[in-house]
Amino acid sequence: MKTLALIRLLGLFGLLLVLPAEAQQTGLPALTVSEGEDGQTWSLSFQVLVAMTLITMLPALLLSMTGFVRIIVVLGLLRQALGTGQTPSNPILLGLGLLLTAFIMQPTAQQVWEQAAEPYTAEEMDFGEAITAAQRPMRAFMLKQTRQKDLAAFAALAGDGPYEGPDAVPFHVLAAAFVTSELKTAFQIGFLLFIPFVIIDLVVASVLMSLGMMMLSPMLISLPFKLMLFVLVDGWILVIGALAGSFA
Repeated sequence: MKTLALIRLLGLFGLLLVLPAEAQQTGLPALTVSEGEDGQTWSLSFQVLVAMTLITMLPALLLSMTGFVRIIVVLGLLRQALGTGQTPSNPILLGLGLLLTAFIMQPTAQQVWEQAAEPYTAEEMDFGEAITAAQRPMRAFMLKQTRQKDLAAFAALAGDGPYEGPDAVPFHVLAAAFVTSELKTAFQIGFLLFIPFVIIDLVVASVLMSLGMMMLSPMLISLPFKLMLFVLVDGWILVIGALAGSFA
């Protein structure tokens, strides 16, 4: 039962980007959305089609609706600041990013489950109502992390706005503004991470120049000092704590 509910929940997320709450569609007899006394009724074939289509959309949904963008960009910039090349490797950074994303998104996912998935599984609401209910927690999270400036810019690009309120913002406009805001925040955090390591590089390069050791790479000498500094200050905990706190 829970597996079926999760598949249907994935279908809800897929429709968040392409369907308004009051959308009505007609199509083939097997793929229909009918209007009844109790609201819209989605055919089982249509629900299965949405769930299967969503499998190919999961990377885009992960980027456009969660904090994964900010996390993975900051971790990548941290690796460059340390100068460790491909250590940690990309799979390790992706795994850490996914775990942090799941940790940060857990309260929002819990609200989606309680407000949309459980009532839909218990047949207390139809598919269209479940989509509307699933939008609310996701929109609240994304609006909280989106800058008003970015939202206004994408509204202008879409030819919309000004909007009467948060609920009137189209989901595709909100998603684009959210990703842009996440990138800006990630680069701001990355800039602060680079400062101490750049200082170490400058000091090491100056010392080598004063000693006349110009043929020796400063990166080779500064790397152990940067690693030692990062370990002594418990850098991973500081970075992860800062990332988690930036979503509060």
